[in-house]
Amino acid sequence: MDRTTRARRWLGAGLALAVGTGLGLIGTTDTAHAADVNVAKNAGFESGLANWTCSAGSGATVSSPVHGGASALKATPAGQDNAKCTQTVSVQPNSTYTLSAWVQGGYAYLGASGTGTNDVSTWTPGTGSWTRLSTSFTTGASTTSVTVYTHGWYGQAAYYADDVDVFGPDGGGGSDPDPVVPAAPGAPAVGAVTSSSVALSWGAVSGATGYNVYRDGAKVLSVSGGSATVTGLAANTSYQFQVTATNSAGESAKSAAVTGKTSSTGGNPGNPAVPKHALTGYWQNFDNGATVQKLRDVQAQYDIIAVSFADSTATPGQITFTLDPAVGYASVADFKADITAKKSAGKSVVISVGGEKGNVTINSDASATAFANSAYALMQEYGFSGVDIDLEHGINATYLTKALRQLSQKAGSSLVLTMAPQTIDMQNTGTEYFKTALAVKDILTVVNMQYYNSGSMLGCDGKVYSQGSVDFLTALACIQLEGGLDASQVGLGVPASTRGAGSGYVDPSIVKNALDCLARGTNCGSFKPARTYPALRGAMTWSTNWDATAGNAWSNAVGPHVHNLP
Repeated sequence: MDRTTRARRWLGAGLALAVGTGLGLIGTTDTAHAADVNVAKNAGFESGLANWTCSAGSGATVSSPVHGGASALKATPAGQDNAKCTQTVSVQPNSTYTLSAWVQGGYAYLGASGTGTNDVSTWTPGTGSWTRLSTSFTTGASTTSVTVYTHGWYGQAAYYADDVDVFGPDGGGGSDPDPVVPAAPGAPAVGAVTSSSVALSWGAVSGATGYNVYRDGAKVLSVSGGSATVTGLAANTSYQFQVTATNSAGESAKSAAVTGKTSSTGGNPGNPAVPKHALTGYWQNFDNGATVQKLRDVQAQYDIIAVSFADSTATPGQITFTLDPAVGYASVADFKADITAKKSAGKSVVISVGGEKGNVTINSDASATAFANSAYALMQEYGFSGVDIDLEHGINATYLTKALRQLSQKAGSSLVLTMAPQTIDMQNTGTEYFKTALAVKDILTVVNMQYYNSGSMLGCDGKVYSQGSVDFLTALACIQLEGGLDASQVGLGVPASTRGAGSGYVDPSIVKNALDCLARGTNCGSFKPARTYPALRGAMTWSTNWDATAGNAWSNAVGPHVHNLP
């Protein structure tokens, strides 16, 4: 959001179409006969790529994310290669087989060829969590082998696959051997602690499909991955933690014990909770012709106030904040007192990172740490409740995620984390912004995408919508709502007035109709979501200053509507 009208790079329908999404067709699960076996070998990729062949070197095994065990396939399309990985399995003629696999990431396809009858395939667009694909095929009268495969799609993000099953009669090749009880994990490492929780992590164990976490000898959690957070603990207290590995064969011995001690206080106890339905507004720390405000002047309808903006420094990742004299504060202390007063009134005040002059580069471990340290220092100095990510010059999901994780560890569970990506940034789960949002989902408050200064974009139904309509708001929000974010993490970002953006202003009545369509299934346009999202977080505007310039017409209309959502 810039310091004039927040102008954006204009992106037309042509580019939007190039970022296409699709609707997956996910098959149902057939019931296997008692004598059926999984004729796929190395079905969980626990032995690397043994028995599998991937085109153009596109495949590799990874330890995270995994659906089961310690490994999964990661295959990356590039150029004219769609990252196809195949295995030839032995089958019996005139027999029916059920083919299934768990996938996530970019577009993922699962299929079988050479069946001797009808070859089959199924697919799903990018997903942020494990999704099961399933189909079935019948072999021909003389068919003794079939090729099963996975592949992605050209120009799309990498996909992950795990636990491939081809269930049916044994074709003579047998199946993978029965699992054995896994080895004990190494001692867990203690991560972030609060006054009531301790985060733990440990290395993956080959053959494991899950893990049990023990506190002082008693089992308290069962998880599928290599990390867990034990909650409900007493403040300033030491606990002993151990982990075991499990699979269908049984449970391993316990790991060596590690001691974790809770803190005496929790992160930032002065932060009020964000309400179930919240209105977010950006406050301008500069004068660009809109009404100049002090924080105390911001309309009471706003639940989250994003102070715009932090500034970058010569140190990559580091941010600072300088109060602009143009906003009229007599002193920095006066500004801090306004933050305290807003928080005492139940509001969250966050520092927004990005904007026209706030390009912050986070592309290494060092810059991630510099960001976390400097952001937390600003929170401590000014009393900010958290941060808003409004980076407009490209982000690196891997290192921004690390930065936000480090900040969360410092700030504790009361951290307020918001984002304001452009429409192009959230067209599918393979974009860097979407990947970041999903990677920090457990600490993310809300994503308020900017539905303005945008060209026509694709909705979740694959159709093209133009900005300025109810359909544009609802069909694009549907991508996030069905792409892995919780409804409580989705908000609609629009300008407060025609002067607040170069294009895309909509009357508050359209915003209210879009909120009703998503939360209640009423007042929709031509696009109507397949289901409702009553937990929808709310709406956002640029800016509280432009809202004040227009007599607070936007917040007076939209604020009560947000707060009265179901």
